[in-house]
Amino acid sequence: MKKDTTYVALDDSKNSLVAGLLRPGAEGPELRSIPNEPRHLRRFFDRLKREGPVVACYEAGPAGYDLYRQLTALGVPCQVMAPALTPRKPGDRIKTNRRDAAKLVRAFRAGDLTPIRVPEEAQEAVRGLLRCREDVKEDLLRWRHRLLKFLARHGRGSREGRHWTQRHWAWLRGQRFADSVLGRTCQEYLFTVEQLLTRRADLEREIETLAQQAPSRIPVGWLRCFRGIDTLSALALLIEVGDFQRFPHPRQLMAYIGLVPSETSTGDRERRGSITKAGNTHVRRVLVEAAWHARHPPRLGPA
Repeated sequence: MKKDTTYVALDDSKNSLVAGLLRPGAEGPELRSIPNEPRHLRRFFDRLKREGPVVACYEAGPAGYDLYRQLTALGVPCQVMAPALTPRKPGDRIKTNRRDAAKLVRAFRAGDLTPIRVPEEAQEAVRGLLRCREDVKEDLLRWRHRLLKFLARHGRGSREGRHWTQRHWAWLRGQRFADSVLGRTCQEYLFTVEQLLTRRADLEREIETLAQQAPSRIPVGWLRCFRGIDTLSALALLIEVGDFQRFPHPRQLMAYIGLVPSETSTGDRERRGSITKAGNTHVRRVLVEAAWHARHPPRLGPA
């Protein structure tokens, strides 16, 4: 960066932004508090740009990438930083927005922060749909457990073989209770499970339709050539990782998603532990599931 550049780090919250500024040649940061509204943000950075070049950053969080897009639209170069890789002092136990903004802008000017890849808006929309399907799957698992535990509490354990087969569904729908309140409770549990199954199927159809459209169609086809990866998991990998070519070696990709062993070595002692579980949890889950599927020899089924 040029020496006459002003560095700005933003700590965002719902109603306000705390901006840490390091002007050219300044030793300590200035702290400003501004309302978290586009017009106030534009006015603040317009004043700074009149003084000279400005670059900005903030840590990734629940606010997403809207702040990044606002700043880039104003012509301010902006980076979104990985919070887990921000240097922190072990003995520092006081955390406020102003302290965070001051520490962040110092690390930003020193080059000690790690930026993340910001997805395009279309990619972010597809990612939201994929994660919505994952949420529905989690809800479905919970409601299936609730239904089975409810029946087990009233001596209705299933002896119809594996759960959620057609035979098991026929048994579930055939449950009757002498008490009308218990019958209504069972119907509500069963209705919720069926509704979630319908929602999941609708989402999967829409995701498969998106996977057959440009620009995802060809790379999804490439990924489907690997055993254990089908359309949904291929699109999830493509959207969550983005450009695979930004990783010069597969080891770097595995480190990015936390599938490498942790290590605590010193001197002559070498100690490795479980995987780091760093980075994107969604990609890690998809690859682990694909590995479990790839264990089994390929077979042709009725479908």
